[in-house]
Amino acid sequence: MRRIAIVGAGQAGLQLALGLRAAGYEVTVVSARTPEEVRGGRVMSTQLMYGPALALERELGLNLWDEQTPRIEGVSISPTDPPGVRAPERAISAPLDEPARSVDQRVKTSRWLELFEERGGRVEYRQVTAEELPEVAAGQDLTVVASGHGPLGQIFGRDERHSPFQTPQRALACVYAHGTRPDPALPPGYLRMYAFPEVGEFFVLPALTASGPCDILLWEGRPGGPFDCWDDVSDPGAALERSRQLLRSYAPWEYELCADAAPTDAGALLTGSLVPVVRHPVAEVAPGSYVLGMADAVVLNDPVTGQGSNNAARCADRYLGSILARGERPFDRAWMHETFAGWWEHARHTSAFTNMVLDAPLPDHVQHVLAAAAEHPELARRYVNGFADPADYQEWLMDADRAEACLAAVSGRVAG
Repeated sequence: MRRIAIVGAGQAGLQLALGLRAAGYEVTVVSARTPEEVRGGRVMSTQLMYGPALALERELGLNLWDEQTPRIEGVSISPTDPPGVRAPERAISAPLDEPARSVDQRVKTSRWLELFEERGGRVEYRQVTAEELPEVAAGQDLTVVASGHGPLGQIFGRDERHSPFQTPQRALACVYAHGTRPDPALPPGYLRMYAFPEVGEFFVLPALTASGPCDILLWEGRPGGPFDCWDDVSDPGAALERSRQLLRSYAPWEYELCADAAPTDAGALLTGSLVPVVRHPVAEVAPGSYVLGMADAVVLNDPVTGQGSNNAARCADRYLGSILARGERPFDRAWMHETFAGWWEHARHTSAFTNMVLDAPLPDHVQHVLAAAAEHPELARRYVNGFADPADYQEWLMDADRAEACLAAVSGRVAG
């Protein structure tokens, strides 16, 4: 029986571990925290997952919360310029072809850890440093690093070709809340996103936490701007009050919808920042001993486009298929690079799209397409559903010539 170690117990690592256990592999997961510590800790992300990624969970029987989780039926994207003034004529709003969902990672990963052990998997609850990786890898046929935060990820060298940023592009804050009201101007179950030029973005997305359905308020602030204001906020109540202060000035209609909101729990706040980066996927941890990076460990995106958990699920699926197809042949360095390359065919599109959104102002051709999408429902629907698979954007949005061809086609249909 082949022995595989996975360092990291998030979406990617546990999805892969559970898939391998189902196929009869001997799998060890190294987790920094126990299920109880995860449940009782602070929130870890916004984890918005679209239809294709959710389907991968369902294939493995890991969709344990489908009935309880609010269905995100569509997306509304509203430019707000000047601050405090809605511009409905420039808003893009459309339904999703398949509902999206967001399950609090504390709920999901704690239960998946337990499920992994119930199915015969082995978990070592401890921190692993880069210096300890040779020891971890020594007794395994394959070691995968699925932890993208902290110094462990630094073992994978930065890929300058795909890493345009040297510093964080947004100051991040999210708070989970009960009591946020829906926007009566939108259909039920819509994610709400607002873009404030030169300032940042604000999101309201339905989710599920341990205490039931909730909403996640996510702030993406440009460094040094008015949304970069979270360093002195340490508890969810204060974060919610700071959110209301910002909304009163920048989106007063949302202030009214959040007026009665309260934090879901004492751990309902996450603040910080990250540097978007693509890293080389294979690291030599001892002479002739290599480990393979996955998901955020090697492709880390800002959450502004909601791609993190989707990337993780797709990476786990790709790696699972590659491992199973390998049979008894060695998991050598060439195989590792090939396995990553198969996932990168998808991940490169999410990275390129996210970096473009971060590096505003958007290119002229993208602005032209989005302006047209505000007027043409079929174009709005294609843009909104592109978040589920940003590879589609390459065909009509990311390239200037293709974008202009798309606009010509839309204009032609309207004229006809």
